[in-house]
Amino acid sequence: MYRHSLRTRVAIAFAVCVAVLSVAWGFAFFAAIRFTEDRVLQHQLQRAAESYPSMPMNLRGYDEIGSLPESLREWAQTNPDEGLYEFENIELHVAVVATGDEQQHGFVVFDVTGIEAASSEDWWWLLFITGAVGALATLGFGLGVVVMRKAVAPVAQLAKAVADIDPEQLTAEDHKRIDSSRFGDDEVGVLARTIEKTLERISAFVERERFFTSSASHELRTPITVITGALELLEQSDLSAADVKVVDRVRRATLDMKTTIEMFLCLARETDDGLYDEQFLVMPLVSKAIDQQRYLLTRKLIDVDIDELAKPRVNGHPQAFSIAVNNLVRNAFEHTLHAHGPITIRVKEHELLVTNQVSSDADNRHTPTEAPPSQGYGLGLGIVQRLCERNGWSFSLLADEKRVVARLSW
Repeated sequence: MYRHSLRTRVAIAFAVCVAVLSVAWGFAFFAAIRFTEDRVLQHQLQRAAESYPSMPMNLRGYDEIGSLPESLREWAQTNPDEGLYEFENIELHVAVVATGDEQQHGFVVFDVTGIEAASSEDWWWLLFITGAVGALATLGFGLGVVVMRKAVAPVAQLAKAVADIDPEQLTAEDHKRIDSSRFGDDEVGVLARTIEKTLERISAFVERERFFTSSASHELRTPITVITGALELLEQSDLSAADVKVVDRVRRATLDMKTTIEMFLCLARETDDGLYDEQFLVMPLVSKAIDQQRYLLTRKLIDVDIDELAKPRVNGHPQAFSIAVNNLVRNAFEHTLHAHGPITIRVKEHELLVTNQVSSDADNRHTPTEAPPSQGYGLGLGIVQRLCERNGWSFSLLADEKRVVARLSW
């Protein structure tokens, strides 16, 4: 479609615009000079013809002050220095020149009365020429704009095609909107083909991810449901104390597995299924997380202080929030040593703070700074970070020698 590259076409468009403007200004300037010159000469010839046989003398030389025009005599008696002088009120130009006599100068007088009169009569023509120059300049600029638009038209087409694609709702057919075949082999064509191939790969990946999520959601939850049902039947039977402990451990492991599966499915899910705009209370989810993870404090002699300063409501995915809170609470319960309580859970209007105490020997590698969520605290907090990013929340972890503070804000 295009035989030249985009860079070449833009350069040609700029060169054409400059050339047209230069030629227009050159012709206009030349025409103005020639026209003014012809008008002045015609006017002078007309004056000479009207005064024939006596010729008008516009340029004359004078050796004595007394022979000067009367209007210049008084000025000449002031003994002016050598140079050029202009007298606009009497339309005379005078050159004072040196002569053989050091006491006296010579005077060359140029009468411009006829010339300036002729020039002043031509202002209508000069105005016309100025308008013509302006029109030519406008024409040149317009031509440059047209050529430039034609040169960058493929870029505009590609930008519009890309802008019409919603990155949040990619489909398998979106890459066909680029239609790289309509572009040439220049830089724009290369860019269009690259974008088209990239979108095709991304769309295929999104489709595979959606298929996996829908399939894995059923395949992974079914065994957990079977295990949970079997545990409920076992709990209803006569079990020894040792068997009860084993069943309890299996039940907690099953709950952890279920939470982990839900967490990964939540992260893998590309669409929000309409749940991301749901509004829910924070405190019930916090209380549920504490109850589910309280077994981690068995025989640790640690109190859990709940400080409910507000009853906030959060917009987002309630399951994602529940998973995040479960991870924060479990992390605090697991990393708090025996008799190093209390663990404080504080609920504010726009944030949740989970604080646990640590001994200097247990975690002296931390300094009072913002610690990366995944350093030293397991994979769970790294996943909390991703869940928060997906829902527009924020998560930070502050650790020092005495305590760790996990902050979840919305």
